[in-house]
Amino acid sequence: MKIVLSGFYGLGNTGDEAILKAIVDNLREELDNPDITVFSLSPEQTAKDYNVKSVYRGWRHENKKKVKALREADLLISGGGGLLQDTYPTKFLFGPLPYYLLIVFLAKLCRTKVMFFSQGIGPVTSRWGKFLMKVFANMADFVTVRDEYSKDYLHSLGVKRPETVVTADIVFAFKSDEDTAAYDSLQLNGDERLVAVAPRPWFEHEEEYIEKLAWVLDELIEQRDVLPVFVPMEPPYDTNISKKVMAKMKHADQTRLLGDHFNPNEFYNFIAQTDLTIALRLHALIFAALSNVPHVGLSYDRKVESFLKRSGMWDKSFPLGEFTKEKLLENALYTLDNQDEVKQMIEPNVDVLRTEAKRNLDLLKEQFVKGAR
Repeated sequence: MKIVLSGFYGLGNTGDEAILKAIVDNLREELDNPDITVFSLSPEQTAKDYNVKSVYRGWRHENKKKVKALREADLLISGGGGLLQDTYPTKFLFGPLPYYLLIVFLAKLCRTKVMFFSQGIGPVTSRWGKFLMKVFANMADFVTVRDEYSKDYLHSLGVKRPETVVTADIVFAFKSDEDTAAYDSLQLNGDERLVAVAPRPWFEHEEEYIEKLAWVLDELIEQRDVLPVFVPMEPPYDTNISKKVMAKMKHADQTRLLGDHFNPNEFYNFIAQTDLTIALRLHALIFAALSNVPHVGLSYDRKVESFLKRSGMWDKSFPLGEFTKEKLLENALYTLDNQDEVKQMIEPNVDVLRTEAKRNLDLLKEQFVKGAR
């Protein structure tokens, strides 16, 4: 079976690269020798990292290769991740939303089946964005989304033609290999209590949350003798924000910043060895949940809130603009001091999410693989 993958690939975002790894690994496990081509901004690197074919994703060149790949494909997988949104400027055919929908349109012109795969939908607020969704998203043959909110939001935009099934983020089917490179880079003693911190830039509340987070980390160092380690999931942006948090801290000398050259598997293995993860980044929180690490989220987007509700940690987490430093500290201390209780609560929730993530592949086979039951 020939499959083309379209997503936010080859741009250095750890979460999206984790999505790509999870899709590729699970396709290979579930299908008989699939022929995979990935549309990537860094096609040579993507081909090397995942042992796939890869074509430049943008419109500036290799358009004939994109058309050829789609003509020869049995299926276009669009996703996973939050591709269908217009948070970033959408002008006519420019911007992420038009790009991903035009790839869908091109696939349909090539008579190729299309599956929106494990996607998070929205926000789509512009009139033009809503028009594009209603016209082009309805061309998909089948849709899986990672939460109930995404399904409802998709229907509110008038996308009702393809069947839509709620599953879970495909990263819950992430297949890790043991690799301690990120942990080893810190040259630790081995007895530290580690707190992974995964911030990100945001348009609103940035300075406010940086100051609050810096205060909380200082308090955790003083009260529980932890070692906060910043995990830059999307360099250089997260690296810069991490440095801004550290600049506000009294005890910045008692923190560490991981290098930004590690791959998703290495970041995953580092987070698995921590006692607590505090994060804005969705996939840092998912890595924590997969490893049964207690986690506290600061939700800048509905997708983060939706995940935290499913993992069971929403009552210890906060909307980004609606938390006090005292309450964040209280919740962080609780999770550190009640590890066993919190882990017992998380584990069955994550088991459900892992099963739902794998269901994306079952549904793909049912819909698009000949002879599948």
